[in-house]
Amino acid sequence: MVFARRSYNVQSLAVGPAETPGDSRITTVVPGTSNGIRTLIKHVKKLVNVKACEDITSKPYVARELMLVKVRCAPSQRGELRHLCEIFRMAVIDVGPTTMTLEAQGREDKMRAIVDLLEPYGVLEAARTGRIALARESGVDTQYLESMKVGV
Repeated sequence: MVFARRSYNVQSLAVGPAETPGDSRITTVVPGTSNGIRTLIKHVKKLVNVKACEDITSKPYVARELMLVKVRCAPSQRGELRHLCEIFRMAVIDVGPTTMTLEAQGREDKMRAIVDLLEPYGVLEAARTGRIALARESGVDTQYLESMKVGV
């Protein structure tokens, strides 16, 4: 692949359905100089199935990550953990006899802060999506995106 051949380190990679049926949107976070990123974009655009490739670093954009985290939690600690969930707008998605599984979304720095605050409880498992992002005022067909909602 273009990234490996040119020694680019992919920090985050997220893939999902795009606004056009049948297409996928790939969001990649790659550190590098402006010239290096421009060169990488030029090479990615040459790939057969790539319709568009854009660096939105210097544009206004919104970015989020999703994280699921399972923590050790005795029944006596559930109240204080739920309070922490309220502060960070996390959802409790599973409760076991000695664990709670939480869902958080936000920026990367928020995810790090949440993990740091949950460490004293004992983080048993954590899974993160990686960053997804869109340029602001992107013109996305929101009616199509609404039709893609999936119940969990």
